[in-house]
Amino acid sequence: MPRPRALLSVSDKSGLIPFARGLSDRGFDLVSTGGTARALREAGLDVVNVSDVTRFPEIMHGRVKTLHPMIHGGILARRGHAEDVDAASEHGIGLIDVVAVNLYPFVAAAANPATPFAGLIEEIDIGGPSLVRAAAKNFQHVLVVVSPDDYASVLSQIDRPDGPAPAFRFDLARRAFQHTAAYDGAIAATLAEVTAGPDGFVRGSAGSRFAPQLTVPLRKLRDLRYGENPHQSAAWYAEAGAAGLGAAMVLQGRELSYTNLLDLDAAARIVLEFDEPAAAVIKHTNPCGAATGSSAADAYVRAREADARAAFGGIVGLNRDVDAEAAEAIVSTFIEAVIAPGVSDEARAVLGRKPNLRVVVADFSTLADDTTRELRSILGAVLVQTRDRVAEASTAWPTGDGVRVVTKRAPTEDEWRALRFAWRLCAHVKSNSVIFTSADRTLAIGAGQMSRVDAVDLARMKAREAGTSLAGSVAASDAFFPFRDGLDGVAAAGATAVVHPGGSVRDEELIAAADERGLAMVFTGRRHFRH
Repeated sequence: MPRPRALLSVSDKSGLIPFARGLSDRGFDLVSTGGTARALREAGLDVVNVSDVTRFPEIMHGRVKTLHPMIHGGILARRGHAEDVDAASEHGIGLIDVVAVNLYPFVAAAANPATPFAGLIEEIDIGGPSLVRAAAKNFQHVLVVVSPDDYASVLSQIDRPDGPAPAFRFDLARRAFQHTAAYDGAIAATLAEVTAGPDGFVRGSAGSRFAPQLTVPLRKLRDLRYGENPHQSAAWYAEAGAAGLGAAMVLQGRELSYTNLLDLDAAARIVLEFDEPAAAVIKHTNPCGAATGSSAADAYVRAREADARAAFGGIVGLNRDVDAEAAEAIVSTFIEAVIAPGVSDEARAVLGRKPNLRVVVADFSTLADDTTRELRSILGAVLVQTRDRVAEASTAWPTGDGVRVVTKRAPTEDEWRALRFAWRLCAHVKSNSVIFTSADRTLAIGAGQMSRVDAVDLARMKAREAGTSLAGSVAASDAFFPFRDGLDGVAAAGATAVVHPGGSVRDEELIAAADERGLAMVFTGRRHFRH
């Protein structure tokens, strides 16, 4: 009886040598290609080149090597079909029992904007997906392995008295098809952003940012306890190579919930707006307080105290590592979860005193200027848009980015600082929103109201309840004031300056009202709804 054979051809060689040695020790002959074959030989393993099996050399710098009946016949032959077995015997085709393949690193190449178009094309694997799909189709007879994480379990299954379990074979096949689907989806999405012009193909300049068809390859990170409510099921997914919450580490605490993740995302988006130490405390995706400070601890305490009652049971976001001082401040009251780029060893010991506190580490730095797509489901469809960025506040005001003073009085230097702070934060509050801030801390937030007057009234009520004076504050509105009544409310609350996009048919009336009230008013020319 012929010895079993394994075909190994991998781009990611982690775990390859122990896996290949395990197969060899179990009586498998190893067949391989190119760099994989070299790595196996250097490890002292006997390897048969694919070209020796096909009796045809690898050609075109490796573009053509495994696309051959001697390979695919050995993979696709059904052992229980006499016709398949006879055809293999007639043509001298040896059967292949294990196919371990992972694909050219197209996703990594596409993630690097410096990769030229020609380089992208060369990273499109042809033979690899064909091998994977063939093996997955014939899963009842061939084990298909696309991830080094499965090497140990494959060897363990081979050792079973009855051989690999049918359910295990089928699970490998499903994951193999998911792997090739994700790979093809990444290629399609990347090429959708390429434009063909007189000087060749240019990345990132397609006429439309959105392809006619969209494939979103997602891998499940984990099941969640439930969705927004206990009767709803939920799971957490991410795209391959994703940053932020797609690559987060959960250091401790209760299992994350669906709403925890939404709030962690909201917190991270806010603190990403700031270069200086910043903190946000979130409830139901809205900030109940946000602040900058001299340190992570200082920023957090000031954000929490902006609305201490609402902050109870909130979600905390920081744009600095949690140190021991910040950790002591966090555990001094009840907080559900915290997200930060890092946590020191001393801070972990402090946070560990609250074992139910969810602590998440995620690096969002690469996403600070990212404007890639965001997806949102609606009934029976999906909406896609580019991510909103407060680009017009990325540099210090008062000059540039379309920002202009429209009143007789220009803001003072302190008011400019406060207006820029308020504007960056206002974009992350549910519409309709009007917020009041100082130069480095929220004072009152009117979020998610049906009218701007209601938003102003809510913010003023919150300030009264907290005993916070709004005298000398500034205000920001995510969209223009349609009537002067909202602006009058802002002035009556004690604000001395206000920022909003402008663009109302009543702008001149609003400007006159601001001049009448002695307000400095700034138009940004850019709306920031958040629904």
